Amino acid sequence: MGQSVADSLGYRMVDEEILQQAAESSGVSVDELADVERRTKVIEGLMRSLAMGGSAGLMTAGAGPIYVGGGTDSKSLRALIQQSIHETAAQGDVVIVSHAASYALAGSDDLLRVLVTASPETRAGRAAREGSLDSKKAAKVVAESDGQRAAYLRRFYGVDEELPTHYDLALNSDLLPAALMSDLIVRAASAW
Repeated sequence: MGQSVADSLGYRMVDEEILQQAAESSGVSVDELADVERRTKVIEGLMRSLAMGGSAGLMTAGAGPIYVGGGTDSKSLRALIQQSIHETAAQGDVVIVSHAASYALAGSDDLLRVLVTASPETRAGRAAREGSLDSKKAAKVVAESDGQRAAYLRRFYGVDEELPTHYDLALNSDLLPAALMSDLIVRAASAW
């Protein structure tokens, strides 16, 4: 979905490059930054969440960078990831689909925050098909992914409960086809 929207708008899509950019700007290894998220198994959870109906933020510009003190503690490394999100958004014309960028950039008036979701049952069905899992294992993957996303949002952004009202546009992929959702996002971003 993110790539389709980016292609339609003529934007670039950014996903895990956020970690690479943060690492390059700080002298910290990508593995060390990724480990900050892996401690809660977030990267895999977010990727599964996106594949099964997660969220994406569309940015046309962005806020300035945030100051990050030195150090390699978890808090400093999380701040590096958030700084990378802000720097990426500031470049403009970008779709960011990772690291809960719509929360990192909340309050910016020059972005469209989009939630693409589906019921746990629909996402489990997709996980089963995409991962060759039986229905019980697929349901477990979805439940774990939801738990990991909730923990990530709580830990990184202080969000106790993710709500559709945290987004400018919320789309339910239970019944809406991907092409229609992509078109709706493009139209909303173009009108923004």
